[in-house]
Amino acid sequence: MTATTARSGTPERADDLPGGDADISVRNLWKVFGPKADRVPADPELAALPRAELKERTGCLAAVCDLSFDVEPGQVFVVMGLSGSGKSTLVRCLTRLIEPTAGEVLIQGRNIREADDKALRELRRHQVSMVFQHFGLLPHRRVIDNVAYGLEIRGEKKTDRLARAHEVIDLVGLSGFENSLPRQLSGGMQQRVGLARALAGDPGVLLFDEPFSALDPLIRRDMQNEVIRLHREVGKTMVFITHDLSEALKLGDRILIMRDGRQVQLGTGAELVGAPADEYVRDFVHEVPKANVLTLRWIMRPPEPDDTLDGPELGPDVLVKDAVRAVLEANAPLKVVDDGELLGVVGDAEVLGVVAES
Repeated sequence: MTATTARSGTPERADDLPGGDADISVRNLWKVFGPKADRVPADPELAALPRAELKERTGCLAAVCDLSFDVEPGQVFVVMGLSGSGKSTLVRCLTRLIEPTAGEVLIQGRNIREADDKALRELRRHQVSMVFQHFGLLPHRRVIDNVAYGLEIRGEKKTDRLARAHEVIDLVGLSGFENSLPRQLSGGMQQRVGLARALAGDPGVLLFDEPFSALDPLIRRDMQNEVIRLHREVGKTMVFITHDLSEALKLGDRILIMRDGRQVQLGTGAELVGAPADEYVRDFVHEVPKANVLTLRWIMRPPEPDDTLDGPELGPDVLVKDAVRAVLEANAPLKVVDDGELLGVVGDAEVLGVVAES
């Protein structure tokens, strides 16, 4: 996972987004269910209404409301929110499993809203794979046949698809279970089969729709670690849907928090915890141990004239929890340095202030 941080927690706007080299670019995306749904995004008055009032006035439900964001190559982009926030509808709109009402979705430069049925099939077979909460394995097929199924649909030769299936089965740690049936596997192992199936076609983008929600806590943690390991090994762009903040913070390079179909805040985990945009986000993150999320960049201060600056140096992206011992054992504030440039200093007061809130 990347460790980029910034002090500003201000939500990003469409105009602020780079978009040029993004694997996924979403612009002003809407999904409205109900009669004459397309009138809602076209009418500024209706578009601005809260969800409940819009439903009362028009009979329409706005599940996704005017979302804009980019997902950069190799990034893990997490979308989180409570039930009914629109996050699962959003991820299905990205490949038109649900047809968007308005807006634009570009995947690796292709506007999928302009794609015909053939182009969509090719997109789903080659560029994007999805992992669902309910594994969707074929119960009468062995593990290796489930993993190779997408390649079979693509028309690849049996020897080639089985060879590739063996590769990804080994990658997800299921070697030795190739000939097992899904019912012979635990829930976590079945989800590993789902991961292997998604990876088999070597897509550029992986979409995860709450894949671990049905798993026991310990298995869920193992699967989170598995996603982190796989991301390091294969470097795929990932969009991960969850309602669990700890999961979002563990996995996400950037996190989009949704409420009633709308963006509440978009940023790194440190931005959400260190500068929540409103009370809704603040309530989400108030129990998060800040020392486990915030980096020295967030707590450093400018050096003062009487500071001794000949001691050890730390990088700005070191987590506070990892710097506590070094700071408390030092006789003077430690320098925070990046590429030889002094950014600030961190002393006992700054570290203990964060630890006390954790």
